[in-house]
Amino acid sequence: MITTEQIQDLLGSGGTVVGGEGDKIGKIGQVYMDDETGKPEWVTVKTGMFGGAETFVPLAEGTVEGDTIRVPYDKDKVKNAPRMDDSEGHLSKDQEADLYEYYGLAYSERTSDSGLPAGGAPQHGKEKRPDRAGESGVQGRDTSGPTTDDSMTRSEEELRVGTEKVESGKARLRKYVVTENVSKTVPVSHEEVHVEREPITDANRGAATSGPDISEEEHEVTLHAERPVVEKETVPVERVRLGTETVTENQEVNEEVRKEQIDTDAGTDTARGEEGRKH
Repeated sequence: MITTEQIQDLLGSGGTVVGGEGDKIGKIGQVYMDDETGKPEWVTVKTGMFGGAETFVPLAEGTVEGDTIRVPYDKDKVKNAPRMDDSEGHLSKDQEADLYEYYGLAYSERTSDSGLPAGGAPQHGKEKRPDRAGESGVQGRDTSGPTTDDSMTRSEEELRVGTEKVESGKARLRKYVVTENVSKTVPVSHEEVHVEREPITDANRGAATSGPDISEEEHEVTLHAERPVVEKETVPVERVRLGTETVTENQEVNEEVRKEQIDTDAGTDTARGEEGRKH
């Protein structure tokens, strides 16, 4: 429920009206109060070229958020609302009925006129609603309905906080090939030539003197050596998979809630009567 104090602040700061999705509809023009309750009921929005045209928007389902009034209608809906002659600073019941019908609201629950823009000029030609408290089937003056009794229900919003699971991101397991140098030391051997001399003995004399006494001779020896040989083999070393774990953390949530407040507005006669009963 939008209060008069909030409206005065918005008019002083030059607030705006936005739709349900937060899209800007236009600047706040004037605010019209209910004749009986004195509560804000209508706001005019400047939607024309350079704000030259103003259309009426109901505040029944509106909320104040900072310097904006949020209403559950888009800009086209508000811009195409019926134009009303408010030159006298007042809306009649017929005008209100047409506007409520256009916005799809039940007018049967709101039978009083609206007028005198908040902070605006004095009203002219204001229609009066007769006191129906004594009529059959109607009790009291509670504006929440035409047939309420002398008590009213106070309601307030409660903040209910829960959680829902949403997709926050994706993780992929990707394999790629990299090349690196590996160094290993391998022992290798080779043959070398050296001259071995042995004296002539009875055991080798026959082999040593089998040839000519004096001659030239050549003898060849084949040398051998080891060299490193590289061979690569692909072997599995490990298995890798993606797993998830749930981590719980505390997150603070802030939201505005509305609540109704009830106070009394006793007239002079009532106050005097109560004072007389005290003596």
